[in-house]
Amino acid sequence: MSALPFPPAVYAARLGRARLLARDAGLDAIVVGPGPDLTYLVGVEGSTFERLTALVVPAAGDPTVVVPRMELAKVRDTAVGALGLAVADWVDGEDPYESVAAALPVAPGRVAVSDALPALHVVPIGDRLGVRLELATPVLREGRMVKDAAEVAELRRAGAAIDAVHRLVPELIRAGRTEREVGADIAAAMVEAGHRVAEFVIVASGLNGADPHHDVSDRVIEDGDLVVVDIGGPVPSGYNSDSTRTYVVGTPDPEAARRIAVLERAQQAAVDVVRPGVTAESVDAAARGVLAAEGLAEAFVHRTGHGIGVSVHEEPYIAPGSAVVLREGMAFSIEPGIYFPGRWGARIEDIVVVTANGCERLNVTPHGLTPTRG
Repeated sequence: MSALPFPPAVYAARLGRARLLARDAGLDAIVVGPGPDLTYLVGVEGSTFERLTALVVPAAGDPTVVVPRMELAKVRDTAVGALGLAVADWVDGEDPYESVAAALPVAPGRVAVSDALPALHVVPIGDRLGVRLELATPVLREGRMVKDAAEVAELRRAGAAIDAVHRLVPELIRAGRTEREVGADIAAAMVEAGHRVAEFVIVASGLNGADPHHDVSDRVIEDGDLVVVDIGGPVPSGYNSDSTRTYVVGTPDPEAARRIAVLERAQQAAVDVVRPGVTAESVDAAARGVLAAEGLAEAFVHRTGHGIGVSVHEEPYIAPGSAVVLREGMAFSIEPGIYFPGRWGARIEDIVVVTANGCERLNVTPHGLTPTRG
């Protein structure tokens, strides 16, 4: 059996908590398809296909994994096998939705499904059970939002790995290279630094920096360009990194440099607010307030952050209107940005973990406008 990132007892505890949360929410069961929730609960990775794979967790009773027989060996090579969970395997021509129904109490009243399960499976499950399915997100997020010590250690590992890459970036960016060329070097460096894969690499130079979700392009980097580099991906355990820095080739425009110094203050102000008991929206407001005071409110066009763990984006979201109360062990990004379409953009991003009295910053490379050395 392949090594799991955590001992089997960790997955048993996660399943037990999911069962209790489902019961407390008045649900009879939750059905979890392939995606981050399934990875978190039993270590099964991968995406959903036309053949149903699902973990059925009754509020009262033992979990069952419904899986195509052709995927059985792969699924058993996870916590499913380590914990000896019941498995209902099926082959083409058989009805997997009947196996879902068989794993549930007779005539369930309320059943919820994970948000990664597609309509291709949600609709027939609902038809077979004769119930209106609900989203299990409010239940499942409670387990994933608060990280234990082992999860925090993996996030630290991921943070250190992406910091190592950012330390190399000033050597990779120089006038005359394309964003795509720089991005390829960064992706290779990420794997070398300990990532399983470079999940995403944003190299946004010049006017491309004004697009928060730019990827890479064949644009040639020029002298004087600001370059936003946003990179991340999973380490072997499946826990993710995500960090952004803004670089400059040559001498920056003085006004741009001034505004980025304000952005750095805004990011720090948000970090300073983080502690147990404060709301997610108050962290967002701290960054937004600094930018607004300098006339940059309209240039900040997205939320301040997102949770991170077995997926890059998960709860809690650090955004206006988010009343989520921070708890020790929550992990999320703090990444305010400013964007000026047709001109340039900048963003600064760290992952932080809420501690008993504040937070631990998992990314420690310089936060200000960083000159390249190419």
